[in-house]
Amino acid sequence: MQFNQSLKNYNTFGISVNAAAFVDITSVDQLKQVIQQNNNKLPLFILSGGSNMLLTKKDVDALVLHLNTKGIEVVNEDHDFVWIQAQAGEIWHDFVFNTVDRNLGGLENLSLIPGKVGSSPIQNIGAYGVEIKDTFHSLTALNLETLQIETFANTDCEFGYRESVFKNKLKDKYIITSVTFKLKKAPHILHTSYGAIQQELDIMNISNPTIKDVSNAVIAIRQSKLPDPKEIGNSGSFFKNPVIDKKLYQSLLEKNPDIPHYPVNDTQVKVPAGWLIEQAGLKGYRKGDAGVHTKQALVLVNYGNATGEELINLAKYVQATVLQKFGIEISPEVNII
Repeated sequence: MQFNQSLKNYNTFGISVNAAAFVDITSVDQLKQVIQQNNNKLPLFILSGGSNMLLTKKDVDALVLHLNTKGIEVVNEDHDFVWIQAQAGEIWHDFVFNTVDRNLGGLENLSLIPGKVGSSPIQNIGAYGVEIKDTFHSLTALNLETLQIETFANTDCEFGYRESVFKNKLKDKYIITSVTFKLKKAPHILHTSYGAIQQELDIMNISNPTIKDVSNAVIAIRQSKLPDPKEIGNSGSFFKNPVIDKKLYQSLLEKNPDIPHYPVNDTQVKVPAGWLIEQAGLKGYRKGDAGVHTKQALVLVNYGNATGEELINLAKYVQATVLQKFGIEISPEVNII
């Protein structure tokens, strides 16, 4: 256990705060032991990849449990599918690469998303028309009250758009320890119509893509638009794409004929938050070291020494500006801590 540990290198925004206590967790048994030894002396702070959070307090007065458990294994398979389990500490992109290399389809559209496997169900992470709920089979999680491992099936997780039961009624009650996905053997079902995937495949002169081709296309798109957290602090998409009533969309369409949208149901559509922010004139906006990215307005960045408070103030300014211009509320996708 380390004390007064800097978390600057453990969150992708690169926010400089210190943790009262810090432990690198490499096994479930160790996780249980550390929690028992703590005996509620300090509140627990679960740290995965640090890619979907914004630290806004001066310091973290808690016992930080950094999940670093490793392991990927096939737990079942039949003629059409393979069930593959990854430990919570596996880096998400490495896990996706592993499944693509095994020629297992379903996660290729989620390539290059930062973070670790254990946090992926909490947000129901998604990109380019795919969410993990589409291939998620089950997860195991440590009950913090009983210290027993429990299993949650897909329906138990109550997945929604960037939502799950672990962000709501079960928040802070469990620690996810492993996740199992049900992935498709060849022939694969590809999702290439969302976003610029098909356009990127055309640029690559690929007319009959494999899941590896789709993964490469997604990586190319993300690298062209999104900053590398190793070079400039960020957490990827900061805001959720808002879902609005079709009547509101139609009224906006009259004034903004190029506004993109994606149907949700008969009465609602989803509009890109990045487009709204850019049209509000905030793409590239900067105040001190807190800014809106110059290539993707959906991303807030730390140019060096921004504090969490400065970044959340920037987020509030972006929200207020979009609301004033379009009458649409956008909400953060990242966890504000």
